[in-house]
Amino acid sequence: MEKKILYINPVRDDDPQEMAILTRVVDAQTQLKYRSLGTGPEHLQYKIYRAAILMQLLAMIKQAENEGFDAVIVGCFLDPGLEEGREITENILVVGPGEASIHIAATLGNSFSVLVTHGNCIPEMEAHLRNAGLWNRLASFKSAEIGVLELQQDRQATLRRFREMAEEAIENDRAEVIILGCTGAHGFYKRLQQDLGVPVIDPGIAAVKYTEFLVEIKNRFGWAHSKVGAYKTPPREEILRWQLGAAELWQ
Repeated sequence: MEKKILYINPVRDDDPQEMAILTRVVDAQTQLKYRSLGTGPEHLQYKIYRAAILMQLLAMIKQAENEGFDAVIVGCFLDPGLEEGREITENILVVGPGEASIHIAATLGNSFSVLVTHGNCIPEMEAHLRNAGLWNRLASFKSAEIGVLELQQDRQATLRRFREMAEEAIENDRAEVIILGCTGAHGFYKRLQQDLGVPVIDPGIAAVKYTEFLVEIKNRFGWAHSKVGAYKTPPREEILRWQLGAAELWQ
């Protein structure tokens, strides 16, 4: 059965390398589309940047539902707009790389460490882990103190830094799985996995494969986002009457 998935890179510009990697890993029956915002920040390192793109991101999620996509991925490890996206949609699956990565990692090992770009992201990631019920599976966070836009500039330097942090996490923190805590860290997992001898999760790939799985179980068994609690959709008439962002998408 064909799966139609939209991957939103929630920053200004497309990332051709990321797009190429994700296109290569999908199943033959998966149609993967890739879109970026075309405006706004170039990375989402800070909360204010994530707040700034929220309404445009939600409009793109709702538009994807109207276009008949089975699922949409918000391509940032911090999963901005994930819960809001699930709330405003009625039939589409909304998936985040962060959530997908930690669930996969918790299945592959008893403990995992997350390699982040900067330490200011850690408190928010801690909250996500607690919300997912996986806080007790965390071995550690390790911060590279490398800007998101710098990750691909000197790939050998980035690889060395990730390897150093991962080795420390495995040896000192007893991590059994390593998660790369940024979708901008694409293209590193395979070499790190070979060097370290443990699973290394690339969040973009994790999100795509997790989404394919979710679409399949939705299509076969009807398992989708519950709409009776946290993800209950607001009244359509209120959205239209109050002229909230992209209200035309609710017509």
